[in-house]
Amino acid sequence: MARSKEFDPDAALQQALELFWERGYEATSMADLVERLGVARASIYATFGGKRELYLQALERYLQQRDVVEQLSQPGPALPAVRAFLDSYVAECLADELRRGCMVVNTAVEFAGRDADVSRKVTASWAGLETALAGTLVRARAQGEIPAGKDPHALARFLLVLLQGLRVLGRADPDPRRLRDAVDQAMVAIEI
Repeated sequence: MARSKEFDPDAALQQALELFWERGYEATSMADLVERLGVARASIYATFGGKRELYLQALERYLQQRDVVEQLSQPGPALPAVRAFLDSYVAECLADELRRGCMVVNTAVEFAGRDADVSRKVTASWAGLETALAGTLVRARAQGEIPAGKDPHALARFLLVLLQGLRVLGRADPDPRRLRDAVDQAMVAIEI
């Protein structure tokens, strides 16, 4: 008869996500994971694989919790949706008392292309965000909210870089004025 797991793997994965998000991959040891998850080392290995595999699963969980397409694809005027989306990033940065930042940005900086699997996940996340922004900006141009000569795809790339910069500044020095001014100027650049 097979033994049932003595812990909830879903809850353990969420705890691992929180720990990796707070500390990063390198600064999180297996001993830290055992302590935070309240699960024996052997059980972590048996359920998730090693630390790297657990990190990849935690990163995937983080990505699944962030549905940008839904936020940007609301019916009606598109630019208010873009503005609300940008403002939501600022609000998250300002509310992040632990200054964890964005796990995707943290991962990109920490791994810096050293791990192909991690790099693919980061790149795919950014591509999804860029695609969602471009789709919204195409809609904005079609609705006459932005000039016909504006390239929605170039603007989406611009906003992607802005958003990642907001996350970095939000983690290092979340000055509300600086973050809000950046969003205001981005909106001006889109609309002119």
